[in-house]
Amino acid sequence: MHRMKILITGINGFIGTHLTEAIISRTDWQIQGFDIASDNLAPFENAANFSFKKGDIFKDMDWLEEQVKESDIVIPLAGIAKPAYYLEKPVWTFELDFEQNLKMVRLCAKYKKRIIFPSTSEVYGMSSEEVLKEDESPLITGPIAKMRWIYSCSKQMMDRMIFAYGQEEGLEFTLFRPFNWVGPRLDTFKDAKEHKARSITQMIYDVLYTGKISLVNGGEQRRSFTWVGDGIDGLMAIIENKDGKASGEIFNLGCPSNNYSIKELAQMLIEEMKKFPCYKEKADAAVLDIIPASSYYGKTYDDMQNRVPSIEKMEKLLGWKPKTGMRELLYKTVEWYAVREEEKN
Repeated sequence: MHRMKILITGINGFIGTHLTEAIISRTDWQIQGFDIASDNLAPFENAANFSFKKGDIFKDMDWLEEQVKESDIVIPLAGIAKPAYYLEKPVWTFELDFEQNLKMVRLCAKYKKRIIFPSTSEVYGMSSEEVLKEDESPLITGPIAKMRWIYSCSKQMMDRMIFAYGQEEGLEFTLFRPFNWVGPRLDTFKDAKEHKARSITQMIYDVLYTGKISLVNGGEQRRSFTWVGDGIDGLMAIIENKDGKASGEIFNLGCPSNNYSIKELAQMLIEEMKKFPCYKEKADAAVLDIIPASSYYGKTYDDMQNRVPSIEKMEKLLGWKPKTGMRELLYKTVEWYAVREEEKN
């Protein structure tokens, strides 16, 4: 019997490592991983159904083409997903997120392979819809001078190209849009030290090393936070594609009930940190510091006030919905860092 083979680029990242963990523990699917770094992959290197090549997507297209040929499914996770990076390196963001990944899409079309592509909740941009629907909500971005939108536009163009290949050449695809997935390995403290981490990692670091959490523009903007494990369960259902129900579809993978402001997130995170002896003293002393976005991110930053996903389609077609509440996902994330802190000491 044929064993499914999956090629995953960007496998060393946040989604890649959690997906690898799920595939290895639950299935016999073969994984061929590819990334420029491998520091998060040590737990998997001895697994029988895992192999890895270290390389650069800008340079190793011949090797990648061979792998696409041999695979059943391609999941191109290589990309820039941190606002600080796409503000600082917009050209590189476009080159990686769009140009290099478009090569992967074209290879999948050429060799008739299924592609599962990570779109993003950012594509909805400043959409005024209260609940964002995959096939209906307009995708609205800000002015050209606001550089944060280059990431959203790169992903949106990729979504449109994948759809176009589906229509013209019969490319089999599924797009998924993660809404603020959080959990272990989201970002490193090194990222946080340089103000380049996403919200939760940045906040944990700031409590421990600066004593204050910076709230950009007061932290009034709201997001729908999703436990990475719930997101991965959804992604596994997409890969499995029971009765072909995921084919040609776009799915939001988010948790509408975990919709909180960044300020509320900071307050809850501090409370969860107090539950861990190694963090209690610092968490007790932590303060919230309100700063303007221009002084934190620079003039090219822009933001949207709220993002709530519709997950009706995911529930109806694939029977998925998130299970993890806000307090639990914050506790589990802090616990992961705390365990490492205690191991160090």
